[in-house]
Amino acid sequence: MRHTLPIAPQFYVTAPQPCPYLDGRMERKLFTALQTDNAEKLNDTLSRQGFRRSQNVLYRPACSECTACLSARIRVADFESSKSQRRILKRNGDLVRKVSSPWATDDQYALFRTYLDSRHSDGGMADMDIYEFAAMIEETPIRSRVVEYHEGDVLRGVCLTDVLEDGLSMVYSFFDPKLEKRSLGTQLILDHVDIAREADLPYVYLGYWVPGSPKMGYKSRFGALEVYRGGEWQRLTDPSHFAKEAHPLSVDPIAEQVARIQLPDSRPTSK
Repeated sequence: MRHTLPIAPQFYVTAPQPCPYLDGRMERKLFTALQTDNAEKLNDTLSRQGFRRSQNVLYRPACSECTACLSARIRVADFESSKSQRRILKRNGDLVRKVSSPWATDDQYALFRTYLDSRHSDGGMADMDIYEFAAMIEETPIRSRVVEYHEGDVLRGVCLTDVLEDGLSMVYSFFDPKLEKRSLGTQLILDHVDIAREADLPYVYLGYWVPGSPKMGYKSRFGALEVYRGGEWQRLTDPSHFAKEAHPLSVDPIAEQVARIQLPDSRPTSK
């Protein structure tokens, strides 16, 4: 099914498929291609409206009976690490950050496979080969970086990061799953807050937080967090106020969702 705005780009909806976060649910995604001369502006604008990038596509959940998935970002200026997060930073003080252009390596893929086999062996990326991995890292029409974390000569963590007009977007990260005590997933986020602060960027975009999903619960432990809900960013003061259940009438029709999308240098087509 295709829905269009009066001007490009065109928006599409995926067919329903099992939700990877909540059992018994079906997910759909609203998406558009990121292949225009205006790619960076489009990515910046739609990221501020809850969209995420995957290679040359921007997408946002558009499930027919559920609104649990909420795009999340950290307000860098207001963020203060907790005691446990400061312990994680100290524990990983020996890691060395290396930033490069988006280029895939054998070491990255080996760590990626170890991570998937341990954490997401039944996920949608479980069968990704090295060529598909290289496409995930390298096929980007916008300003992206690969941020690596090394312990000596050993690669411990990687994050594919987009540099937006208003922040950093952590597109995909993976790390050595055997080092559980290091809490490397948290470490990567904390370090990206530092990078954003150094670059005077106001936000770090974390992807989707899903109430009720064990896979996504860790994101709510970060202070100064905002979630995109009801067409605006709201402070996440109490995660318990956001339930995984949704009223059947809480989901707007796809055509109405598309009509409210604001494009670069344009006004919303409707309210």
